[in-house]
Amino acid sequence: MNSFNLALPLIPLLLILCFCEAEQKLSTKECEKLGFTGLALCSDCHTFAEYIKDQELVSDCLNCCAEDSDDATSKVIYSGAILEVCMRKLVFYPELVGFIEEEKDKFPTVRVQYAYNSPPKLIMLDEDGQLKDTIRVDNWKREHILQFLKEKVKPSTEI
Repeated sequence: MNSFNLALPLIPLLLILCFCEAEQKLSTKECEKLGFTGLALCSDCHTFAEYIKDQELVSDCLNCCAEDSDDATSKVIYSGAILEVCMRKLVFYPELVGFIEEEKDKFPTVRVQYAYNSPPKLIMLDEDGQLKDTIRVDNWKREHILQFLKEKVKPSTEI
């Protein structure tokens, strides 16, 4: 009997273990530590993947997202956003500095908030101005921030 025949029965078990590991969702606390509230829809994570090429970050998003219930909910639009950053760490994020200095005024419903030791993140707001979702933007380029805000934040003239 060769070793291939001995390993053959183990293959389905290994496939099941790999599949289960890939589908594992993170706890709410783990997601919050990563910058995700769990309110993001999984379709948003796929959109996110188009802008951010960091597979680990996209994987974290997918492990924290809520399944889409229908097409209408996959197009979540926020009423505003807060770009929260640590002023002392801002020097390490030239793309964010460029956005804040040159592009932020294009978005009247987006404001910048400085918080000590906070990782760069977009705090997405609902109609009542309450936190609806949090998205880390450490590795985002200026054009990615612009595109995301254009697609996901209501213009101030919209009711």
